[in-house]
Amino acid sequence: MSDSQALPREIAPAIADGLRAKLRGPMLLPDAPGYDESRTLWNAMIDRRPGLIARCLGVGDVVAGVAAAREHGLPLSIKGGGHNIAGLALCDGGLLLDMSLMRGVWVDPARRSAQVQPGCLLGDVDRETQLHGLASVLGFISMTGCAGLTLGGGFGYLSRQYGWTSDTLLSANVVTADGRLVRASADENADLFWGLRGGGGNFGVVTNFEYQLYPVGPQIIAGAAAWPIAQAPEVLDLYRQTIASAPPELTVVAVLRLAPPAPWIAAEYHGKPIVALFYCHSGSLEDGARLAAPLKACGTPVGDIIQPRTYCSQQLLLDGTQPAGRRYYWKSEYLPSVEPELLTGALEHAAKLVSPFSAVVIFPIDGALNRLPAEHSAVGNRDARFVLNLTSSWANAADDAANIDWTRTAWQDLRRFSTGGTYLNFLNADDGDDRTRDALGASHARLVEIKTKWDPENLFRVNKNIAPATRIVSGRFPRRCP
Repeated sequence: MSDSQALPREIAPAIADGLRAKLRGPMLLPDAPGYDESRTLWNAMIDRRPGLIARCLGVGDVVAGVAAAREHGLPLSIKGGGHNIAGLALCDGGLLLDMSLMRGVWVDPARRSAQVQPGCLLGDVDRETQLHGLASVLGFISMTGCAGLTLGGGFGYLSRQYGWTSDTLLSANVVTADGRLVRASADENADLFWGLRGGGGNFGVVTNFEYQLYPVGPQIIAGAAAWPIAQAPEVLDLYRQTIASAPPELTVVAVLRLAPPAPWIAAEYHGKPIVALFYCHSGSLEDGARLAAPLKACGTPVGDIIQPRTYCSQQLLLDGTQPAGRRYYWKSEYLPSVEPELLTGALEHAAKLVSPFSAVVIFPIDGALNRLPAEHSAVGNRDARFVLNLTSSWANAADDAANIDWTRTAWQDLRRFSTGGTYLNFLNADDGDDRTRDALGASHARLVEIKTKWDPENLFRVNKNIAPATRIVSGRFPRRCP
């Protein structure tokens, strides 16, 4: 699979000049310095070329950009961290609102809340909140953008205790399709707030996220341990037992892959198949050490760095496995449990990996999110207890077919263990409407209603799109919005 490499649509100079006059931040045409840097995403498989880029510095720039796209019929895309695997931040030929310069974080330790701008990466938030011994429920890679993570649901080391990232959203400021700036919360524009929490970027441009924070760290017991693949059955059996009885403060992620050349793994095992467990206990150091002891004593590890460390360092631990500029293709499913047959199948497919960077990953998410009603927010999937992610990653375009084939083959086999749902943020560019519906489940019908109210013309369509309902145009003819 290769993404579009179309030349950028030529946008009339009058349109570009009119928008430039309204922006505080820089505007970039395709021949401008910084254009390629701004349009480059984490996943190197995505190569789209906007006709115009507005690098927003504030809400006024966002309002101007949305108005220009609406008035001139330009395709519109929004870039936060640019870390989405499907490359939803970019459109070909249209207008890109690049939010990556808006990276402010303001922490209110008394209220245990944080105001976060849409260009922020997870690491930006962690650094500020940990100054107060607080944390938000964010993901596993510090370079991920907060905006996309939250709008698609979001989960991380703290999800077993506090739920989806979107469950911890207190409010959002949103620029709507008609150019208004509104606040969405449980008390204001509650329907929009419901849709933002899991419905993706379908309803507007969020210019501020307000998160609930929780006491975490700064010191925790966390890290990783790895074993030769021959010991995987024993390690994975203990993994199942550990998660089944684990308190909500504990998350353990299981990974099957070839050992990277990480300094904490014995050099003689680099490049060889391993099973690794990534351990994070956000409670007391004593409890964290006690619960880690059986895992550390299992078999003969070839590396073990489960120890007292800062929460921020744990949030950085997996960054090296997901560098910008590689080619990425994933398939994922929600799981109701981790059965021995699933683990056997995972081991079989891990033995056939075609890239040293690819992996089979199992994330536990059971706990807080299961206790809320299914209709609590758009993210739904409250029956999910684990996420299975088949993560292919490689360096050269010539290897696309082999890596994509491995991912699809493993997925077709292992999806029989699924709840039937999948994670919106892990969908690929070639995953169609059926997979979006799998991700949204029972929320889809209500999301169509919200989309029809807030974005009837489908201005915000460069995403895993929820099309607005058929409506009456000029009081005469029904049509479906594009």
